[in-house]
Amino acid sequence: MRMARLVKLAKKGDKEALLQLISEQQDEYYRLALSYMGNPHDAMDAMEEMIVSLYRHIPKLKKNESFYSWSKTILVNQCRQMLRKADRLILLESFESEEFHSEDVLLERTEQSIDIQQMLAVVNEQQRETIELKYFHDLDYKTIADITKVSVGTAKSRVFNGLNKIREAARGEFDD
Repeated sequence: MRMARLVKLAKKGDKEALLQLISEQQDEYYRLALSYMGNPHDAMDAMEEMIVSLYRHIPKLKKNESFYSWSKTILVNQCRQMLRKADRLILLESFESEEFHSEDVLLERTEQSIDIQQMLAVVNEQQRETIELKYFHDLDYKTIADITKVSVGTAKSRVFNGLNKIREAARGEFDD
């Protein structure tokens, strides 16, 4: 498998192999960093710091097949560290994109983003984070558990309970 070979090379200090691994999921890394950092500049800074950290720590990676979940955990930790340093709250912004071609599309996307943010406002920070990692970044529960430093069961529970809160809040809006 190509990934396993690249990980082995990266563990031996091959910078090009590491960059190939990262470039294969570059868009996913960027979206993940952007959702934590809230703006493209800070997201890119977090990715740069992740790359440095990966290069430094890749020899410690025990399971080569876990490279992507491990690297995403490092990216999230880097984002959190940068946010703490900036003394900011983690505000997960969604759907920021440069692919808007008209004002109508921009307005529609903005309205959708506001609706999603309003829905997520009824859940606590941990539930919001796990829901976004699950549904906006399409991460599996094991990776979410690793990133958030909780058990898989806790990650599943946070998603389940958060979605229930959102459903209840939505029902309340329609019952008024």
